Amino acid sequence: MRNASQKLNIAIVDDHNLFRKGLIKLINMGDTQHRYQILFEAENGHDLQEKMKQPPFPDIILMDIDMPDMDGYEAVDWLQRTHPTVKVLVVSMVESENAILRMLRLGVKGYLSKDIEVEDMNRALEAIASNGFYYSEIATEVLNQNLMGNVKTNPSSLYLSENEREFLKLATTEMTYQQIADKMNLSPKTIDGYREALFQKLNVKTRVTMALYAVKHGIVQL
Repeated sequence: MRNASQKLNIAIVDDHNLFRKGLIKLINMGDTQHRYQILFEAENGHDLQEKMKQPPFPDIILMDIDMPDMDGYEAVDWLQRTHPTVKVLVVSMVESENAILRMLRLGVKGYLSKDIEVEDMNRALEAIASNGFYYSEIATEVLNQNLMGNVKTNPSSLYLSENEREFLKLATTEMTYQQIADKMNLSPKTIDGYREALFQKLNVKTRVTMALYAVKHGIVQL
């Protein structure tokens, strides 16, 4: 378990050296509590693989998409298979609907444009460090249209039991369904029932969409 006083290790993967240095400056400017340290920089996915051969490993990786040799999609896919606990924040000029949805399905925790301010970076790192999500306005709009467009339920009229609310809260963390069952002192079968019931109530199909809906509508406070 990480001590509150321990710094979070950050890595930056981008093929432009000047932009990497700019991101480091941006992070340091917003890091008033000295929570973050830059572990390493990498030029592309292959360079990242080389630098991930030995610990220490980063807690959060800031990832570009368009890079030579091994792009951001391939790098995130590799990370999910080999280092699933490492969290990824995409920082890219690519803000197409396909890019955002593809990265979300790969499990990234956030998506920002490269024209970000200090406050954006600080809020994104804080949210992701706390097991949350952080998306730019454009990315959020794409998510709303594609992942939540079918949700017709009015959150204010939605009835959820105490156990369903507790399950939703835990589902926004990185706990597995088995860990949630243990935490709630319930059987995995009961947890599966809550999940399926909430998928039906919210008209969603994935855990990520369910979590985003719960946070967006204030059902869960991160």
